Formats: sequence, C-alpha cells, structure tokens
Amino acid sequence: MFRLLFVLFIIIPIIEISVLMQVGELLGMWPTIGVVILSAWVGAKYVRQQGLATLQSVQTKMAQGEMPSSEIVTGLMLLVAGVLLVTPGFVTDIFGLSLLVPSIRQAIAASVQKHIKVNSHVAGSSAGASFYTGNTYENEEFSQAPKPESKEIPHHRGETIDGEYTRKE
Repeated sequence: MFRLLFVLFIIIPIIEISVLMQVGELLGMWPTIGVVILSAWVGAKYVRQQGLATLQSVQTKMAQGEMPSSEIVTGLMLLVAGVLLVTPGFVTDIFGLSLLVPSIRQAIAASVQKHIKVNSHVAGSSAGASFYTGNTYENEEFSQAPKPESKEIPHHRGETIDGEYTRKE
C-alpha cells in the first residue's frame, strides 16, 4: 500500500511536471495550458455522457431484477477517468482517455469481475428468507419471530404482505 501511495503522490507528479515542461518548450506556455484545459473539458464532457448512459443501464437492470455488476464497475472506472482527466497533465490525461474507450473498459471490468463474489441474498434469489426450525433460526440475519399458523384468506393468495419484525437475542 505504501508503494502505491508513493507512486500516486510523488512519482506521478514528477513525471507530469517533466512532461509539461517538455511540451511547454515545444509549444510555448499558453498553448500548453490551453491543451491541458481543453483535454480536461473534453474528457469531462465524455465522462458525463458515458456516466449518464451507465446510470441508465444500471436503473434498467435493477428494474428487471438483475445485478448490474458490470455497470457498477464501469461507473467506478468512469469516476477514475474523470479524476484523471481533471488532474492537470498529459500522462494522467492519456490514462483517463484510455478508460473512456469501451473495449479497454470491458477488458478491465472482466478482470475485476473475476474477483467479485456475489452474495446470493443480495442477488435476489432468496433475499430475506429465513426458516424456523424449533427454537433456532437457520438464517439469523433475516429471522422473524415465529408466527402462529393462520388460515389463508382466498382473495389474498399470491399477494405479498409487508410486515415488521424484532430481533430477539
């Protein structure tokens, strides 16, 4: 972790300053500043556009009851791209712009998703299920107090009734 922080806060700014100085010698001070500002503006515009599309995709998948894991990873990468593009410098702009390319993002998302473990309760397959077996519950996290057996009312079959519960420990 120390090495990562060292690279982020010491090495990258040194590289950025040296690249900015070299580009400044070639183009001049004002054109270099203009290119840095233009790249930040264009990058922010594309990050916003792709971020809104990703947000819409997340909402669509959630409405369908699916887990939007790839969209969440894509959203995080767009956030990182936005930070890199707003940071002054050409090296961070190159990395930020590369994260805006969908094929690069998909490759990174695929490698990240291999390391993500999806909990079946979160995915919706059996969320909130608990099974009462005598005096203990099989699922302590979502347990409800045992209910006395009730007679079913014919017109209520198939409907979900919300209720409250208290945890007894």
